[in-house]
Amino acid sequence: MTPSAALEVDRALSWYQQMWDIRMFEDTVSDLLSKNAIRGASHLSAGQEAVPVGVMAALGADDLITSTHRGHGHCYARGVVAGANTRDRQEHLNKMLAELCGKESGYCRGRGGSMHIADVAGGNLGATGIVGGNLPIAVGAALASRLLHRQQVVVSFFGDGAVNEGVFHESLNLASIWHLPVVFVCENNQYAMSVPWSYASSVPNAADRAQSYNMPGIVVDGMDVEAVYEAALQAVERARRNGGPVLLEAKTYRWYGHSRSDPRVYRTRDEENQWRQRDPIQLLKAKLLMRGVTAEELDRIEENARAALENAQNFALNQSPDPSPRDLLIDLYAPAVEDNGESERRAKSAVKDGSCRQIAYWQAINEALQEEMSRDETIVLMGEDIGVYGGAYGATRGLVEQFGSDRVRDTPISEAAIAGAAVGAAMNGLRPVMEIMYVDFTPLAMDQLANQGAKNRYMFGGKTSVPLVVRTEGGAGRGIAAQHSQSLEALWTHFPGLYVVMPSTPFDAKGLLKTAIRDNNPIMFIEHKMLYAIKGEVPEGDYTIPLGVADIKRSGDDVTILTYSRMVQKSLEAAQILNESGISVEVVDLRTLKPLDRTTIRKSVEKTGRCVIVSEGYTTSGFAAELMATVVEEAFYALDRPIVRVAAKDVPIPVAEPLERAAIPQTEDIVAAIREVVR
Repeated sequence: MTPSAALEVDRALSWYQQMWDIRMFEDTVSDLLSKNAIRGASHLSAGQEAVPVGVMAALGADDLITSTHRGHGHCYARGVVAGANTRDRQEHLNKMLAELCGKESGYCRGRGGSMHIADVAGGNLGATGIVGGNLPIAVGAALASRLLHRQQVVVSFFGDGAVNEGVFHESLNLASIWHLPVVFVCENNQYAMSVPWSYASSVPNAADRAQSYNMPGIVVDGMDVEAVYEAALQAVERARRNGGPVLLEAKTYRWYGHSRSDPRVYRTRDEENQWRQRDPIQLLKAKLLMRGVTAEELDRIEENARAALENAQNFALNQSPDPSPRDLLIDLYAPAVEDNGESERRAKSAVKDGSCRQIAYWQAINEALQEEMSRDETIVLMGEDIGVYGGAYGATRGLVEQFGSDRVRDTPISEAAIAGAAVGAAMNGLRPVMEIMYVDFTPLAMDQLANQGAKNRYMFGGKTSVPLVVRTEGGAGRGIAAQHSQSLEALWTHFPGLYVVMPSTPFDAKGLLKTAIRDNNPIMFIEHKMLYAIKGEVPEGDYTIPLGVADIKRSGDDVTILTYSRMVQKSLEAAQILNESGISVEVVDLRTLKPLDRTTIRKSVEKTGRCVIVSEGYTTSGFAAELMATVVEEAFYALDRPIVRVAAKDVPIPVAEPLERAAIPQTEDIVAAIREVVR
């Protein structure tokens, strides 16, 4: 046997061990599921072992993967072949199985389980239970690799069902036009749950879709680990040498059903038996026997895998503690950036001194972006029409000329891909500030922002941070109708892991945006289209405003108004009118809805004894309802009268000016509400 042949056999033996480890892991999980020792859903990849093992063998130590709900094999294979990040094999199996059993010693401290397993330090950015949800994250991680001058390739694994998701097409298109080092790996196991590929697709191969995005599409036998390795090596090398993305389709088959509740009635036993004749482990075994490896040596590898999983099961069930309920809220948010408010106090002093210039709200946003991008080269802007056009409302005007198109990146109209790319880029070292033109469009990115970006720090056990800002604008007033005029802040305050900021003045807009960019959490930063032109005093240079601190825009004694965004201006107008009638109104500008300054709310209501809540959001289930609950919880016994809510009518915003005005709170509505609570 020649030295090169010996090396090849050694590598193949390593693959054989890995494939048996994955098979035994999945069989063990199946057994534990039947005994309810593992809770919830789990999707097994027995039969598909050649794909993760072959692909991972083509990766370098610093390369990254994003995984999917059928991701145990990906997690295992990446962890044992990650070069400098290699895990001790037994420890790796222990942590994986402990995670599936919901134990504190699992990779994600029992918070992610089967569908969300992650080994971030080992190059696995995590699995997602949303079909196709990981594809744009891989695109963003690859963008970070490119802009930070790393040599990383990012591999995204997904099933054939994801090929028909819109986010698949958005992600491939974005990776192609940005020429990013991504390898998209479709594990085509013939069925998206129960629907066969032949029924769900108009083309014979998933790889055929690649030609639409000007990238190679490679089809490989997913039961042959050597074939997978050779195809993956070709794709990875192309991506690494700046050749752009590749779509690799591995034709494979899963032994088990989609999940434990799946009786597999959609498959015939004859079909299953035909695929089992091409068991990837047995195919590799036959090749090794032909190359002179003894049956005894191969049997020892199988027994070694069996023993390792017995040890892992003992560790997970008998040696691993359950997580403590006391730790339920730990790692939901990344630690706050220290800000004691001194910076804001100095800036306010400058305003009082009369030494500040007056600038428009949009200019304050623009200035904050310019100053932060100059301070930190990892800040990248991405969104529709933010480059040469300067943004729909001018807030990014001139930035592409100053910082270049690498850092001010125009995107296609692809909200899900923009958001997912921002999440992936944030996980891999950048600080993206993405723009979605209207808040009405943010639901198109809901999976990436709410299910991925907001949740992954917590469900991956605190091992990741997602420092990104979503700039968007909402509100009515310009006659642009129901799909461009909503106030959807209540939607975004609902999701744990995500902050929501809504400044009402140029001063607040600049200081809060700078804080948001420096924060290590995902933040929805909602501007109001009717505020862009208003002017206010804004100090030159750097200052920040801490999140979660409300601002009393007008002090008063008779009634408290709790409000935010454009309704601050309307409330101040109402307060001035009522002052002429001898009614003293305190206007509390919340500024950030999450975190919410409950202390200032309580103190103001305790002082005045009356409360009116003003919001441009819809009345039913709007944020005003949350504020009412907060006042009841914090200051119920201080109330002299019931709380009054002034909010938008439950109707799509109409175009006609009289109807639009009637749909949202006006100054006279606020005046009437206050007169009601003080009479």
